[in-house]
Amino acid sequence: MTIIGLHCSSTDLHAGQIALIKHGSRLKNCDLYFSRKPCSTCLKMIVNAGVSRISYWPADPEISLQSEASNPVTTSDAKLDAKAVERLKSNSRARVCVLLQPLVCYMVQFIEETSTKLDFIQKIAKSQPDFNTDFYTACRQERIKEYESLFLISNEETHKQILMTIGLENLCENPYFSNLRQNMKDLVLVLATVAASVPVFGCFGFYSNEPQPTNETCHQGLPQEIARHCMVQARLLAYRTEDHKTGVGAIIWAEEKSRSCDGTGAMYFVGCGYNAFPVGSEYADFPHMDDKQKDREIRKFRYIIHAEQNALTFRCREIKPDERSMIFVTKCPCDECVPLIKGAGIKQIYAGDIDAGKKKADISYMKFDELEGVSKFTVNGVQKTKSIDDQQHQNKKLSLLHSCSVLFITQPVCTLK
Repeated sequence: MTIIGLHCSSTDLHAGQIALIKHGSRLKNCDLYFSRKPCSTCLKMIVNAGVSRISYWPADPEISLQSEASNPVTTSDAKLDAKAVERLKSNSRARVCVLLQPLVCYMVQFIEETSTKLDFIQKIAKSQPDFNTDFYTACRQERIKEYESLFLISNEETHKQILMTIGLENLCENPYFSNLRQNMKDLVLVLATVAASVPVFGCFGFYSNEPQPTNETCHQGLPQEIARHCMVQARLLAYRTEDHKTGVGAIIWAEEKSRSCDGTGAMYFVGCGYNAFPVGSEYADFPHMDDKQKDREIRKFRYIIHAEQNALTFRCREIKPDERSMIFVTKCPCDECVPLIKGAGIKQIYAGDIDAGKKKADISYMKFDELEGVSKFTVNGVQKTKSIDDQQHQNKKLSLLHSCSVLFITQPVCTLK
């Protein structure tokens, strides 16, 4: 499947409404994934567009019921809306469901162990002799606390009342209820662990080592919080990899000339990808060995599709030359990908640069430092000038807030015959 949209609710519109505005009838046969169960206003429009499936996070819905659960005597539009949503669900062709599966065994442990070895943590560690993993642990605990307050309902009885109101009575009995809450906690833990791998640490951030023209918006860096948020998205993609050794994720965003109705402001999603073997291939079709294998013929490098290549191939929007477009990559782009990024017209690269300038057995990273015409933002502790965006958006957050709902849209990959 291909992701064709990633939206966040704004002050005036819910995420579902924004999806209708942006995609219209193209939503037909698509799958939509919501961070909250959509309200009746959104659901009736989405169902009418002919979507295939709507999946949502089983906590407080878009029209909040948490205040209702704490005070059952009070009646409000929230409960009426929940009933309307259930009626729409039962009388529509679209499947409205909870998509929540247990994590693969040891997944949390694997993510925790690999996160401390990433470019971002390693760059900070190399420049700070007294740096230790206690900082990462503290950062991870902060993210866990933050995300638990956003995505989980602490009181079990309140959670049960909400589940019953939104039509999930079958999940209110044990062991289903306890399993549901544990699965939710595990996923929040994964998200917090990945987010902590792109930490806020002193003056470290994504900065360019080259002086940026102050009069050219396309070369100005993003606010640090937004840059980190997008890099966390790329980090999550990296764990979808088919490479046994190195997972790489990439996501492309662009910025329109004027602010849109989306909660993401002027920024809009273009494409994403991770390193994997060609679509449709089976496990044993291609070699999986790295450069430790002496026989070069059975190494993986000539067969695996890089994250940047997949992001460009399966993009849902064209890259416009007059807009600020940016790609976020969890690893330094190699010599195979750098010309593709420049040729596609991308204006900015946000990436780790630990491998920059290195030449390995089957892959090299020589072209990244030599790249001209594309602004490069890597993790370092020196900010030459404060960007205009940082000043304008000092108090703005591109994150998952209590009042926001977030969705991404996928559609089946079409085969042309």
